[in-house]
Amino acid sequence: MQPELTLLRHKKKEGVTTWRVSPIGVVKHFSKPENRREIENYRILQSLGIPTPRIIAWGEKTLLMEDLSLGAYRLATKKDMNDPAVGVLVARWYRLLHKNGRAYAQTHALYDESEHISPENLALIGEKTGAKDLPVWPVLIERLPRIREAALSLPRTLTYNDFFYGNLALARDKSAALVFDYDLLGKGYVYGDIRNVCCSLGEKAKAAFLAAYGDFDESEAAIDNIVSVLITLAAACQKKNPPAWAQGALRDLKGWGEKDLDFLGTPLPPAEASPLQGDFDRS
Repeated sequence: MQPELTLLRHKKKEGVTTWRVSPIGVVKHFSKPENRREIENYRILQSLGIPTPRIIAWGEKTLLMEDLSLGAYRLATKKDMNDPAVGVLVARWYRLLHKNGRAYAQTHALYDESEHISPENLALIGEKTGAKDLPVWPVLIERLPRIREAALSLPRTLTYNDFFYGNLALARDKSAALVFDYDLLGKGYVYGDIRNVCCSLGEKAKAAFLAAYGDFDESEAAIDNIVSVLITLAAACQKKNPPAWAQGALRDLKGWGEKDLDFLGTPLPPAEASPLQGDFDRS
C-alpha cells in the first residue's frame, strides 16, 4: 500500500511544513536554517529524559516522528483545558522539564525570549500600536535596559514558552501528557512557563496544575508582569497584521502606571486613559 500524504500545516514565513504520511507517521520539514534548531531541541529533551514524540528518522532538515493522533496517545482538545486531571499531567511534564533542564540551560547557549527586549522592538511596538503616545512611554524607553537586565538575571532553566492545547498530547489511559513542537523551546525563568500554561487552563484545571507543580519562586511574577507584555507585543508586531492573541498584552500596556514599574526605581507618571491607534486584528 502506498503511503497517503496529507498536508497538516504550512508556515510560509517560518519555512516549516508538516505532513501526515499515513500509516508511517508525521513529517516536519524546515526549509530555513534558523528554524532547524527544533531538530536539536528534540535531541536535547530526549537526552535529558523528558518525554517527546518518538522520532522514527532524523534528517538535517527533516524529522519523521510518530503520529500522536494514533496509538497510545491522542491529541488534546480545547475541552481538555478545563479538566483538573489534565492540569495535573501537564504539571508533571513541566516539572520534569524545569528540573532536568536547569543544569543544561546554565551551561549552553540557547534561544532566550528575554533577548527580544530591545530598543528596536520597543520602537516597533510604539509605532505599530500607537503606544508611543502613552504617558508611560518615555519612562519605558529610559528603563528598558534595567527591564532587560532584570529579566536576564533570573535563574535559567529549559522553558517551553508556547503552551496551548494544539501542542499537547494525552495518554489514552490518562497516565501521562507530553507537549510537542519545540520551535520556541529555550532557556528562561520558571514563572514564565507557569504563567504561559495558566493562561490556557480553566480555573479548576489551573488550580490542579499549580497544586501538582508545587513550589516555585513567585517573586519572579513582578518582573514577568512587564517582560511578558513586551515579549508578546514584540512577537505580534513582527506580523503584517498583529493577531488577536496579543490584545490582552496591549490592554495591559495601556494601563501601566507607577504601581506596575515601581520595583525598578523612580515612580512613573500615571497612565491616562488613551486610545491606541494600532488596535490588533481580531480575525
